[in-house]
Amino acid sequence: MPIALLAAVAVLIPGGPASAGTAWDYPEFPYPATTYSEPFRGQFHFSSQSGWMNDPTGLVYANGHYHFFYQHNPHGLEWDTMHWGHATSPDLVHWTQKPIALEPGVHPGTLFSGGGVVDKENTSGLKTGSLDPIVVFSNTDGVSIFSSNDDGRSFQAYDQGRKQIDIPADSRDPKVVWDAARRQWVMVVWSNQGGNGVDVYTSPNLLKWTFASRYAADWLFECPDLFPLPDPAGGDSHWVLTSASSDYVVGTFDGRTFHTDRPQPRKMNLGTTYAGGTFYAAETFTGTPDGRVVQMAWQGGNRGSTWTGNATFPATLALVGSPDGLQVTRTPVAELDSLRADSRAWRNEIVRDGRDPFAGIRADTYEITATFDLTGVTARQFGFALHSRTDATADRTVVYDRDAGTLYGKPLAPDRNKVSVRLLVDRGQLEIFADGGKFSLADNVGFDSAAVSQGIRLFATGGQVRLDSATFTRLSTSWGTDQSTLESSLAGPWHAAGGAWTDTSGGKRAQTTGDGFYLSASSASDAGYQGDIRLDTAQAAGLTFRATPEGAGYTANVDRSGVVKLWRPGRDIATYAAPIAQGQTHHLRVRADGSRIRVWLDHGSDPVIDATDTAYVSGRFGANAYGGVAAVQNLNTGPGGFTTFPSGPWTAAAGTWTTTPAGLRGSSAGDGFFLSDRTGRDFTYEGDLSVTNGTAAGLTFRATPEGAGYTASIDTTGLVKLWRPGQDIATRATPIVEGRTYHVRVQTAGARIRVWLGDGADPLIDAVDTAYASGLFGVNAYAGNVFTQNLKIG
Repeated sequence: MPIALLAAVAVLIPGGPASAGTAWDYPEFPYPATTYSEPFRGQFHFSSQSGWMNDPTGLVYANGHYHFFYQHNPHGLEWDTMHWGHATSPDLVHWTQKPIALEPGVHPGTLFSGGGVVDKENTSGLKTGSLDPIVVFSNTDGVSIFSSNDDGRSFQAYDQGRKQIDIPADSRDPKVVWDAARRQWVMVVWSNQGGNGVDVYTSPNLLKWTFASRYAADWLFECPDLFPLPDPAGGDSHWVLTSASSDYVVGTFDGRTFHTDRPQPRKMNLGTTYAGGTFYAAETFTGTPDGRVVQMAWQGGNRGSTWTGNATFPATLALVGSPDGLQVTRTPVAELDSLRADSRAWRNEIVRDGRDPFAGIRADTYEITATFDLTGVTARQFGFALHSRTDATADRTVVYDRDAGTLYGKPLAPDRNKVSVRLLVDRGQLEIFADGGKFSLADNVGFDSAAVSQGIRLFATGGQVRLDSATFTRLSTSWGTDQSTLESSLAGPWHAAGGAWTDTSGGKRAQTTGDGFYLSASSASDAGYQGDIRLDTAQAAGLTFRATPEGAGYTANVDRSGVVKLWRPGRDIATYAAPIAQGQTHHLRVRADGSRIRVWLDHGSDPVIDATDTAYVSGRFGANAYGGVAAVQNLNTGPGGFTTFPSGPWTAAAGTWTTTPAGLRGSSAGDGFFLSDRTGRDFTYEGDLSVTNGTAAGLTFRATPEGAGYTASIDTTGLVKLWRPGQDIATRATPIVEGRTYHVRVQTAGARIRVWLGDGADPLIDAVDTAYASGLFGVNAYAGNVFTQNLKIG
């Protein structure tokens, strides 16, 4: 985390202070809609949807996706109140903005730069579900640990965020790597104990760390990275130690100590390698599926109307031999090919005044490769004028100067009398590679994307040069291929057929006048389908299935007139009278089997509609909104969802209640209740509860329709509690960890109420209270996000 940047940023970039969040509405998605087409916005370089970004922090490959976390102020264009931003990609190229990962006010500590790993073997014991845990490290003057068991959708603080490593000096930026040879985790942390350097720690389980050694060097300031790279000659791997300013040394690591025979560092990138420059705080991904070491860095010089900063294009790192020892090369990842559009190639061309093979080409975002043969060259300089105009001006010129032996002003000697260059040209970024990747330079350039400024000019000054070979390839945009906040098991790409559909923290938001549809690429004939629907100003919204790409098919919706309706174009097939509330989230489930279609409302055991129709046999899944604003979320096929006892439709009494494949999710700033229509006096009531983030979750019973009754709750302050409005009847000190699932069982017999946790034979609470003799069963969320599943009454 570049602390030194703060004073400069405050002067350069205006903006108000950021703000911390609260657990109940985490994760936050504070981003206004964008098409990513603003001036200077990179089309294949990642930038945050809005707000300030700086260091890449915690780059991992997990559960089938690359996760790019980054230092982030989502509430302004300057550095302030660091969050961890989050984006995902299937291929390192097509990035999708995700909600905030680590949020001040929700996660304790100073959320500065750090590293991340995927604990595939569950060495930490933090795994709670089927997905591999993502474990990340942050804080200053010591290290705190956070983990996610839902693929980065939410993170919990380990040991309530207490530092697992204390460092009695300025320190920050922990980076962790797996040491396969010794089957241990290794951490490097920058600290200024006696000057710049890194403290090295080792761990068998990511949680308990042992100090191993210190590597001190004046150049080793901030954001260190340590990783192995294969030997180019086939020997043992070498280890590379880097700093924020792209200085690095190559050496060995024996499991405790890093050593190098060449302590004088090299530069990995020749851009402006200071905080806020064009290449800073680079970090490598951990856990890549093919073993590649892939790196991204912060480019602070890219600024637009709604964002500040971007990341360099991902580059694969390797080692090559040189007369001065082993050297790191940087090469754009091969997945860049997925953006390639039209291409042209040339061979054996003479370039001189009046002879330009690139004449007539106009482009905005593209790649150029070129090899120049210096045999017989007479030109003093040659190169490319990028985004050139008819008046001979250009936004940037990339020149090779023969007399100086420089490319773009940096030293580059010919290789076998040839100079080869590769340029990546984006709207706000220019990256230059040469000499097999040993030459790497990242720059920020405000390219003018107007049509009159999209020329490319290949020139030679003072003579001629032979162009041995060259290619020009247009590169398409990488944005808009996945869903930011809509959670769904359905395949993309999705498309809108009517209405405007945008991302919000509550899922996909629709704004329509008539019918608008949002449709996936998944289709079926017989299937189950479910999702959450919220009416804001809309008249109706619902689940669409067996639909054409235009939305013509079946829709089961909730309507503000007070009905659940199954309809298709031209016909209302069936309706059911129900209290449909504006601003309330309703859960719909449909089952289509041949001509029979059934619809369930709000987890009721029996369908509210059971009808037949033969108009549509098969088609797409999606969502519908009509006449206003609505939101849809958790659109899933299959049997997953909230498993509970038989009842009629459930009702929310405060809080927001939605249904994921993992169960019922509740979010509430204070006390929120979700209540069935089942009542009881004496019974056994049990279920699985988890506090994802925040304070408490509970089983509510003998309750009024407003939730007033008894609640047996698990509380992350370290309690199991039996309470009713106005009184804590009994408590029992018990460690309750965010993100862990606990089985709670309640048994009532008249005034006697007992509460068990897990499989314990004896109750943790055995109390007497006479306030409520009978009432409704339900669940409670207090000051946070909770999950509930597998409710039973006996």
